[in-house]
Amino acid sequence: MIITRLDGRILTLLTEDFRAVQIDADEQEPSILGNIYIGKVKDIAKNINAAFVDLGCGVTGYYSLDANPVHHFAAPVSLREGPDGQSRPLRPGDEILVQVSRDAVKTKAPVLSAYLNLPGRYCVLTALKTSLSFSGKIADKEWKRRMSGFLMPEKDDDLGVIVRTNAADAEPEEVLEEFRRLKARYRRILESGRFRTCYSLLYSELPPYIARLRDAYDSAVQEILTDDPEICEAVKRYLAEERPRDLEKLRFYQDPLLPLSKLYSVEKILHDALQKKVWLKSGGYLVVEPTEALTAIDVNTGKYSGKKLMRETIRLINLEAAEEIARQLRLRNLSGIILVDFINMESQADRDELMRVLTAACEKDPVRTVVVDMTRLNLAELTRKRIRKPLHEQVSPARP
Repeated sequence: MIITRLDGRILTLLTEDFRAVQIDADEQEPSILGNIYIGKVKDIAKNINAAFVDLGCGVTGYYSLDANPVHHFAAPVSLREGPDGQSRPLRPGDEILVQVSRDAVKTKAPVLSAYLNLPGRYCVLTALKTSLSFSGKIADKEWKRRMSGFLMPEKDDDLGVIVRTNAADAEPEEVLEEFRRLKARYRRILESGRFRTCYSLLYSELPPYIARLRDAYDSAVQEILTDDPEICEAVKRYLAEERPRDLEKLRFYQDPLLPLSKLYSVEKILHDALQKKVWLKSGGYLVVEPTEALTAIDVNTGKYSGKKLMRETIRLINLEAAEEIARQLRLRNLSGIILVDFINMESQADRDELMRVLTAACEKDPVRTVVVDMTRLNLAELTRKRIRKPLHEQVSPARP
């Protein structure tokens, strides 16, 4: 993981086998994703069953009443119930605790939630969702049974916990201790909500570059490299408090003749990740077109000059394209609905193989990515969970 500054932004680059697989740019305006505020209800839109909540920082968020049937009223902080045992209807002027669960996207307001989540290295505390669940990437049933035995006695009735993939490499006591810290933090947030004024920020997410380090798999990050003293000190503090055994992975790079960004071609990687056309080693290429509704990806034969039969040519280009598409989705942080127009294949066996390769490539992505199906128009349908802004929006307008 390389963390450096470029054109006034902090860039985080993750490489695997000498290739970039993920690049993120911290926005010049700090992100509010994950922050918890005391917001004030401005308006109730009955036609869409939603409220618009003023966060007091020049931002109004979208709060779905279907997705949030109960509310954290700020004074007192509790689930204020009506006579039927349900949370009473929300009214303009109400002050409620909300968390920013999704960043603003173009013309869409940030999405707010009453289901407060506090992420840690090994688990995520979930308020109001009271279940104990495990990452889908943890398959060991016996390990999950043992971990449940550790966590269930510690879980309060109003809280849930999601055990993250990283926990599979940790001792149960480490996971349990982190859950206790998250639970204590949650109780402090609720308590402070009783006395703080409206629009107060009750909890802020870690700086994005540290949050990415927290969320990366333990086994995936073998070295953390930075050339910025301030960043180095912040990462060192985080590791000392949360992951002392990983302190040895941190390296401070110093070379006045060859900056870190030049050594790893960070500027070129960023430039290429913002282009529509992506060349494949075979000579074929992809055209990546993000829109507000979905992302369309077209696969083309391009300069391919192989001597194989046309069926085999198309098969090889499509298989290479499937691997590269999975990489590009992660590299560019593209999410939502993705439609891929592969080169048409007549053989059902070839189409089945293509979908298997695409599915396997997407399963490596730490962000949940689902290969849905091949449509009747021979378009591969995928969905990728939307968390942060795509790369092209992270760097705009500095790099249009």
